[in-house]
Amino acid sequence: MRTFDLIMFDLDGTLVETAPEIMDAVNDTLVCFDLPLVSQQQVNHWIGHGTLSLLVEAVAFATGRPADQVRTSELMRNMVGQYNVFYGKRCGTRSHLYPHVREALEALRAEGVKLAVVTNKESRYTRIVMDVQQLSDLFDVVISGDTFATKKPDPVGVTHCLQKFDVAPGRALFVGDSSIDAATARAAGVPVWLLPYGYNMGQPLEVCQPDRLIADFSSLFFK
Repeated sequence: MRTFDLIMFDLDGTLVETAPEIMDAVNDTLVCFDLPLVSQQQVNHWIGHGTLSLLVEAVAFATGRPADQVRTSELMRNMVGQYNVFYGKRCGTRSHLYPHVREALEALRAEGVKLAVVTNKESRYTRIVMDVQQLSDLFDVVISGDTFATKKPDPVGVTHCLQKFDVAPGRALFVGDSSIDAATARAAGVPVWLLPYGYNMGQPLEVCQPDRLIADFSSLFFK
């Protein structure tokens, strides 16, 4: 008997390493506005809440202005459109699957487990990354950051998946890499396992108190 009927996954930092190409697009944008570049480590810490929040943090660092002030500035309004152009070109160019991802997903599908992606990434970029990595056919549903009016840590995406497949929270699992994923799963009453190699804003995963901290995807299909 399988342990879970539904497993939901974060995308960036969980299924796919995408931070290098995100950094490329951020720095492309900063150069356009004559602002200093940011580092890979900084970008890793800012990933998680979606593109707008990441870009706000980058511009706040580059200009020395408070993030709340940057968020509503004319500069940010101008930069978002430019970032979207650059990331549209960069998306999928330097991403790669983490170890054992494909094997785990194929094994879980063979067991009849329903699979879903629940990410804060915008749908247009989610599609590109998943298509480049040949993941699209492995998932039954994909929830992106703009699928609903709210995104993680609001549990609306997780709740939608539970209802769609008529699965009780205790028979589902959320697999992610951050406190955002942990909070999302907890809000929906779903167990959460976290991976240590993703983007948790520079904080140790232990403080998120996941049900399990797993080294890689082999824990999902090696019994």
